[in-house]
Amino acid sequence: MKLEKPVAACASLDGDNGFGFLVGRKAMHEAITMADSCGVGVVAARNSNHFGMAATYLLQAVKAGYFAFVFTNASKAMPPWGGREGLLGTSPFGAAAPAGKLPPFVLDMSPAVAARGKIRLAEKRGEPIPEGYALDENGQVTTDATAALRGVVLPMGGYKGSGLSLLMEILAGVFSGANFGGDVPDQYTVWDRPQNVGHFFMALKPGIFVTEQGFRDRMDTFVGRIKTNPLADGFDEILMPGEIESRLEAERRKTGIPFAASDLALLAKLASDHGVAELPKISR
Repeated sequence: MKLEKPVAACASLDGDNGFGFLVGRKAMHEAITMADSCGVGVVAARNSNHFGMAATYLLQAVKAGYFAFVFTNASKAMPPWGGREGLLGTSPFGAAAPAGKLPPFVLDMSPAVAARGKIRLAEKRGEPIPEGYALDENGQVTTDATAALRGVVLPMGGYKGSGLSLLMEILAGVFSGANFGGDVPDQYTVWDRPQNVGHFFMALKPGIFVTEQGFRDRMDTFVGRIKTNPLADGFDEILMPGEIESRLEAERRKTGIPFAASDLALLAKLASDHGVAELPKISR
């Protein structure tokens, strides 16, 4: 990977067609390092690949005490509002802010009504998808997961979700020098050329406008007001973005991660193919 810094607070990272997870962690590390001295650090990455969930890098920043934005583009899976052919990726909008004693704000959401991963899971289980998730390859509304995967997913909130996806594409694709506007190849079907996925990372130092402790205290006050807001009918708690996932992570660290038999079989085959030891399994 090659990092270039045209100005003190901005850097361009060429991922050398590496794993998106490695590109992402390096990019956020560099953004945090620049923010430590400049107050803000921005890294635009190109020549990368799928980097998993945006929250991975948001949490990297939050644990270091920084506010962060993380955007990426992806292969085409969603039309712009009013269209029926895939042009945009279901690229996540990611932002996070640390707090003090209360849960941090960690927002990682797709601008699509539902992520394609959920549709793949429904197909795997032989289950239908809700109406409004997707169009089939003929541009018709469908509840069939297989037909949906041959077609396109739909943006949440109509033109609003489409607008967010356009913003992600501009920052992660156009701005970074990566592929954009439908040019990112599908990682599941195209293997003869690099994806050239683009990412955008920004870290902000909380102590710029108020003290760092003051920022954390103010965040705790804000989160406290959210958590104690009177509950609407049918709710027993108000959760911060990322709080469900944080609780699930804590539980999984104690009890282990459940895998389907088919997933374990795939991992065992990969281990055998590459001459490494099979992952140990614990039955509970």
